[in-house]
Amino acid sequence: MPFPSLPPSAGGGQVTPPLNRSSQAPLRWRRYERPAPPLWRVVLVHLGLFLVTLYTTTVAGAEWVTAKQLIIEDRFGGLRSSGWWPSEAELFKGLAYSLPFLGILTVHEFGHYFAARHNRIRTTLPYYIPFLNGLIDIGTFGAVIQIRDKIFSRREFFDVGIAGPLAGLVVAVGVLVYGLTHLPPLEYLFQVHPEYRFYGADYARYVYNAESFGVNPPLLYHGLAQLLADPTRLPHLNELMHYPFLLAGVLGLFFTALNLLPIGQLDGGHILYGLLGFKRGNQLSAALFLCFIFYAGLGLFSLNSSRETWLYGGPVYLLYLFFVLRRVLPTRRRVWMLVAGVLSAQLAVSITFPGIEGNPGWLLFGLLLGRVTGIYHPPATDERPLSPGRQVLGWLMLVVFALCFSPSPFR
Repeated sequence: MPFPSLPPSAGGGQVTPPLNRSSQAPLRWRRYERPAPPLWRVVLVHLGLFLVTLYTTTVAGAEWVTAKQLIIEDRFGGLRSSGWWPSEAELFKGLAYSLPFLGILTVHEFGHYFAARHNRIRTTLPYYIPFLNGLIDIGTFGAVIQIRDKIFSRREFFDVGIAGPLAGLVVAVGVLVYGLTHLPPLEYLFQVHPEYRFYGADYARYVYNAESFGVNPPLLYHGLAQLLADPTRLPHLNELMHYPFLLAGVLGLFFTALNLLPIGQLDGGHILYGLLGFKRGNQLSAALFLCFIFYAGLGLFSLNSSRETWLYGGPVYLLYLFFVLRRVLPTRRRVWMLVAGVLSAQLAVSITFPGIEGNPGWLLFGLLLGRVTGIYHPPATDERPLSPGRQVLGWLMLVVFALCFSPSPFR
């Protein structure tokens, strides 16, 4: 995902000329371009972050494939070491996950990079973000590039925004195709879970309960599985994380969909802005953001919730809604009215459909959208509409978003 860092003027690093010397006017100030860091430092930062992320994703992959955890949550909610550390053979298994997964992220970011360079827009190389938490751990928060120039046209926003998801999608589908056409026999799963061997191929009927953990892949995965996979070898969704190529491909689709959310300055927001322009694009972006927050908090509170839930969680949730919706409307009074409307609508849906739930995990991402990346797209100097070919491609990518997005990627 490209992360904008716009200079204060179109010239960026140009030096401000002095006043007319012939009039002997005093030289008041001059702005200099910040000197570029040495090449060795740039290479060290990007390469170092990549190597650390390669390690964290490899460890995470070893945890998924072997069904072991390096870090566990104790009964008091803290994190501690499980006493297990991946062996060389287990780390090698983890590479079967980390290499294709990082390959998808890398191709995605270099899609942005080369599209920006093609349009003569300065940008950095990808910054990889390593992360290990021991819970739902994929080893990274992804990668970003930083745009160093002002983007002047809708077409440039569109081209840079769409290039990353399009490139990453091709690789993610390729990884999934390979994983689905090279599924190991059922004995592979029995080596991970020996207790399943007693039930044979019918293990899924007996070993799961309401608290079983699993992956919810998007529609595109299910379509490819129906077309390509041997049904006798296709794992149950609760076991998908033990198949590194399938897990890497599904997460690749998830990150593609995440970036294609048509909100603000995400890749999907750039595409939406290119298709609809500044006014209509931002109106739809704000509406979609409200729908996103509405779904994320759906079911947190209902008339059946305990008094303690309302007493301790209610004020926190109201402050959260105000904080993330603060930039949707210009005045605080209107924002509080919007907060009341969102909460009332959530309660109405909970009453009409008892037991309905959204996904509270999205609330953190909603905070990132509402307060960091922003839900409105900045205008461009050149507002000319896109060519017909780009418009068709843009609408097709929004269809791809629907095929790749999973409201609850983990269950």
